[in-house]
Amino acid sequence: MRFDVITLFPEMFSALTESGVSRRALQSELYQIKTWNPRQFTTDKHKTVDDRPYGGGPGMLMMYQPLKDTITAIKSEQAVKPHVVYLSPQGQPLTQEKAEQLAQLESVTLLCGRYEGVDERLLISEVDEEISIGDFVVSGGELPAMMLMDAAIRLLPGALGHNQSAEQDSFSDGLLDCPHYTRPEVVDGMAVPNLLMEGNHAKIDAWRQAQKLERTQQRRPDLLKK
Repeated sequence: MRFDVITLFPEMFSALTESGVSRRALQSELYQIKTWNPRQFTTDKHKTVDDRPYGGGPGMLMMYQPLKDTITAIKSEQAVKPHVVYLSPQGQPLTQEKAEQLAQLESVTLLCGRYEGVDERLLISEVDEEISIGDFVVSGGELPAMMLMDAAIRLLPGALGHNQSAEQDSFSDGLLDCPHYTRPEVVDGMAVPNLLMEGNHAKIDAWRQAQKLERTQQRRPDLLKK
């Protein structure tokens, strides 16, 4: 899988490439990442990528041409057409199902906006879909892009230590995950449920499923309605 990331702050993505599961997956060549700074595709001496919006209003907008030329350069490097995603609070929510869909793609280009956003004409002509990480606004698309990438990378075969780890995550079957326990058996007066130490895997599986349903009902009843 290949990620191309359009960003004014490429150094931020070292958080992915130098840490944890995503670092190990990169070292194992399960995915590739290349960052692209649109300032490299400007023609003026100030490397301008933003301008005032027509109609007035606060803030600046990222300009069409530098972003268009960046995407064109990305496409020229690849034999397949990349799936272009704009990280935006106006997009469809990032879900586990969406992460699974993205993890099946060969090439994903992530456009990280800044300022008040990007010229609408760029979204119309070049972007395949917009994705949001929640009903709130952050300063740019870099953190949402890293969250999307991490969610997809950990689903790639071989990325996690155990093949079933991702399958048992919250949301993988539409429910929240069940409680988990490790050593010691008793800590601060709280004991591990006896059933988990009896070795009856059929009973353990049934207990975990019941716990998932109960926890989802308590914390996210909206998921059960789906």
